[in-house]
Amino acid sequence: MTAAVEGEKLKENFKSGFATLIGRPNVGKSTLMNHLIGQKIAITSNKPQTTRNRIQTVYTSEEGQIVFVDTPGIHKAKNKLGDYMVKVAQNTINEVDVVLWLVEPTTFIGAGERHIIEQLKKTKTPVILVINKIDTVKKEEILLFIDAYRKELDFAEIVPVSALKGDNTEELLACIMKYLPYGPAFYDEDTVTDQPERQIVAELIREKALRCLEEEVPHGIAVTVERMKFRKSAKKAKIADIEATIICERESHKGIIIGKQGAMLKKIGSLARPEIENMLECRVNLQLWVKVRKDWRDSDLYMKNFGYNPKDSE
Repeated sequence: MTAAVEGEKLKENFKSGFATLIGRPNVGKSTLMNHLIGQKIAITSNKPQTTRNRIQTVYTSEEGQIVFVDTPGIHKAKNKLGDYMVKVAQNTINEVDVVLWLVEPTTFIGAGERHIIEQLKKTKTPVILVINKIDTVKKEEILLFIDAYRKELDFAEIVPVSALKGDNTEELLACIMKYLPYGPAFYDEDTVTDQPERQIVAELIREKALRCLEEEVPHGIAVTVERMKFRKSAKKAKIADIEATIICERESHKGIIIGKQGAMLKKIGSLARPEIENMLECRVNLQLWVKVRKDWRDSDLYMKNFGYNPKDSE
């Protein structure tokens, strides 16, 4: 982690610290984080368990610096990858200055939320309850949702937001700052994420695959970037040549990912390319391949090769 002198110059009462986003799969953690930092880093989809690793992004203002840690959703694990994802999320709770627990706007507190409540009862870290997706309900109902959750845990703050529309997100940032310690910035003010470019490219491709593919396929895919090389065109413009592989668990899935005459693979590539170009700020020549690695989600070796290190969850 690169320490930055800029933070000390900004203000004497500058604050800096870590905030983690936790919650059940598909409550909008990545959408909220992307909105708060003003840039797309974490991938989003309407499929659960989209985020698989801890992703750190950085928000810097005159008041301070918040390092957001986006974690996989807490859920009942069905394989080694699922177990890894849950442990990563649970371990993060005790390593940060403030926890943001995202929930959906409802008065019904199900088994998944109750499991998270039990985890949060064990921590001394301040917990901000973030009721997301308030754009989908009537304003007068929000107080009922607040009341239902308030009885379950002693929250430091309760903030209703819409991650999608950006409603109330400024207030959420102000609430987070309250609980951070004073100190210099961890990163310089231009840093937005600690994720390597190759990792973000792989995730953007996986996001498009998640959005395009049938229900049974997405959980069993991973994406690896085999080659990423920059060159100059005849007109001196920068071009990135990228070769990436979509990994799946079954031969039948490989056929679905490729599609008739390669149509699905082409669609995934054409959707991913503009976002990769936007992120790298240059033209991209993207080539995609598909490989089968049977039951890779239960293999420590394959998981490590595809960027999910089991040691991270210890």
